[in-house]
Amino acid sequence: MKVYGFAVGPLQENTYLLVGEDGRGAIVDPGDEPERILAEVHRVGLKPEAILLTHAHFDHVGAVAPLVEALGLPVYLHPADLPLYQSAALGAARWGLYIPQPPEPTLPLAEGQTLDLGLGLEVLFLPGHAPGHVGFYRPGHLISGDVLFRGGIGRYDLPGSDPQKLFASLQKLTELPPETVVYPGHGPKTTIAEERASNPYLS
Repeated sequence: MKVYGFAVGPLQENTYLLVGEDGRGAIVDPGDEPERILAEVHRVGLKPEAILLTHAHFDHVGAVAPLVEALGLPVYLHPADLPLYQSAALGAARWGLYIPQPPEPTLPLAEGQTLDLGLGLEVLFLPGHAPGHVGFYRPGHLISGDVLFRGGIGRYDLPGSDPQKLFASLQKLTELPPETVVYPGHGPKTTIAEERASNPYLS
């Protein structure tokens, strides 16, 4: 699996293109700049089969509507994040920003679910930053969303956040193989080993 990441929008959210067998794969957390995302899809030769959402905060879903319109892809989201998703445009407006309201998600995500899509991903349920937050794991790779960052963790003072659940989710991630590369929702990539050694929230 090849992972292509780039930051989009005013909050510099990381959108990822996952490219697997024969170019099959998925778009993860398309937060903004749909034209740029589409250009990258073509540039890397991705044949996307789905939009995967780690969670539904507006900076992670701002380009969902135009991408669904352009590509006709199903949208995967954990059901516990549906209220956030349904109010995403309103959430952006509170920050003085605009996003088109994303369409209803097509398929639910759940702990332990396997997503083929040419990628062989496992869904990890990682609540705390958001009620229905998930990660997408394949040996050697973790798309962590806003649970774990390089040197930090996701906020837990937002509506629907839960610090106890977030720290339980972080403990779960420390049990992954240390060489696992972590692709976070904001900032540079890291590894589980690096975070266990230097992240004050994990050490």
